[in-house]
Amino acid sequence: MRLKSTSTQYGVVAVSIHWISAALILALIASGFVAEATQPNPTVLRIHIGLGGAILMLTVLRLAWWLFADSKPANIPGSGWQVRLSGLVHILFYVVIFGMAASGIGMLVLSNALPVLIDGTSATLPDFDTLAPRRAHGFGARLMIALLILHTGAALYHHVFKRDGTLQRMWFARS
Repeated sequence: MRLKSTSTQYGVVAVSIHWISAALILALIASGFVAEATQPNPTVLRIHIGLGGAILMLTVLRLAWWLFADSKPANIPGSGWQVRLSGLVHILFYVVIFGMAASGIGMLVLSNALPVLIDGTSATLPDFDTLAPRRAHGFGARLMIALLILHTGAALYHHVFKRDGTLQRMWFARS
């Protein structure tokens, strides 16, 4: 498989970033809901923050890859509304990821919880629900779930019903 994308297939870098990001986002969502249910739990929160940082770095890497190193394959022909909706969902993924990172960082700064999480002390963590960015963070998590369902549903629709190769384009092709 080539490092860079071709006109019909995503390259190994784009495919790797996509699938690693997908797995980490699922783990991030799960850890977020566990953190919410078990608050305060420093161990779960450390995992959640680490996953969030990894997603943020992968997203920046993905944007840099597309801007400076690679070009995306051409869109598979489809109806105009499907192409527009696909573009909107991808843009919303970026907006939600950066918004979630900003609100997460905002909660850490406003709560002064980072020293407790880094030191591993037994100090009490604050109630994050009292912080302004918490509502945006929770909304972003639910919006991310909706986007994931829409994105996955569309990929499966194209794979199972249209059989147009959409899913294979974002998998590790043999050279």
